[in-house]
Amino acid sequence: MELPFYISFRTFEKDYYDNLEKWFEHYDNASEIDFLKSQSELYRPYLCYNFSDNLLHTDAVIKVKNCFFPYFDNFGISFCIDYENGKQTKALKNGLNNRSEWKTITMMEYAQHILDKINTYFHKKGLDRSKENVQDYINHYEIISSNEQTGYCLNYEEHQKTIPFLKAFLPTYGCTADISLYRNFHFSMVRIAEFIDQKLKAVEAYEFSSFSILKSEAKITLHMRNHTFLTICN
Repeated sequence: MELPFYISFRTFEKDYYDNLEKWFEHYDNASEIDFLKSQSELYRPYLCYNFSDNLLHTDAVIKVKNCFFPYFDNFGISFCIDYENGKQTKALKNGLNNRSEWKTITMMEYAQHILDKINTYFHKKGLDRSKENVQDYINHYEIISSNEQTGYCLNYEEHQKTIPFLKAFLPTYGCTADISLYRNFHFSMVRIAEFIDQKLKAVEAYEFSSFSILKSEAKITLHMRNHTFLTICN
C-alpha cells in the first residue's frame, strides 16, 4: 500500500485513522506499529536532529550533481554525457571535458527544476501544457535523465526517493511551484514527526521514532568526525 505524503499537518492528522483503517484492510496481519514505522520512514528524510535544543528540525535538502564546462564558451557545444547511476558513459563532442560538483539545494529548488524539465519536454514535443497533467510526468525516465549543456545532472534511481514529496507538492498544471505550499510543508514536517513519535511512544515502540533514530545517527556522525579530527591531529 502506498501511503499518501502530506504537506499539511492538519490534513495528516485529520486523515490518520482513515489511512490506518485502509492499512489494516490491505495488510491482514499488520499492526499499528507497522503502520507508524512506515509513516515515520516516509517523513524522516526531511528531518534532522539538532544538538543545541535537543529537538527535530526540518531539513528538506537534496544533493545533486551540478555539471558545467569550465574555461570554455558553452555556445554550440553538444552535451552528450550520460550520468545515469553516477557513471560517465558517453563522450562530449568536440573533445571538451565537462566538470561536475555536488551541490546541496532545497526541495523547493528541486521540485521547481523537475517542473521546468517537464514543461520543457512539453514544449519540445509540441504538447499543450494546459491539457497535460504534470503529475503524469513526474517519474518520466526520458525527462528525468535528460541533461542540458550545463546544469543539474539527475540520477534516476535517486530521484525515486523524492516521488512521494513531488506527488504531493507539484501542481497538476502550470510552470511554478507554490512557495506558500512549501512553507506549509516546511513547518509541518516536525509536527507530523512528533505526532507519529507520540503514537509510537504510546504503543511502547519509541525506538522506531524519528527522534530516537535521528538522534542516534547524529551521535554516530559526531563521534566519527571527532575521531577523524583526533587522528589527523595526532
